[in-house]
Amino acid sequence: MNINLTLLAQALAFAALIWIIATLIWPPLLKAIEERQQKIAEGLAAADRSQKDLAQAEVKVNEALKDARGKANEIIDQAHARANQIVEAAKNEAIAEANRQKELAQAEIAAAANRAREDLRKQVSALAVTGAEKLLKREIDANAHKALLDELAAEI
Repeated sequence: MNINLTLLAQALAFAALIWIIATLIWPPLLKAIEERQQKIAEGLAAADRSQKDLAQAEVKVNEALKDARGKANEIIDQAHARANQIVEAAKNEAIAEANRQKELAQAEIAAAANRAREDLRKQVSALAVTGAEKLLKREIDANAHKALLDELAAEI
């Protein structure tokens, strides 16, 4: 056997194998590798977008929470102010009611004092009449004494 012929046959077989691999196997293999690389790149890009979206969502959530806390504090402040207004109104009503009760009591006291004065006048008049009767029983001139008693009653 000739070494040159064997080498040449092996070189042709190797060249044929390279040609078969380069034309039939290599393009689909490169295509599959490129598709895989593209999918990996898209996945990484999607992950980066997701992280950015998550960060933005967290910022929005924090802003929403801050706004909600601010509104809650505002509502609480309004509730406190309204409660204070209600308390003030109740105080004013209580003071007005107390003043009204006081005025009613003073009017009642004044009426009772007037009734007591009238009763005393009636009693004084009755005493005066009784005294006058006693005087009249002793004295003969009833008309003069009656005029004195009427004057006395008018003064009282």
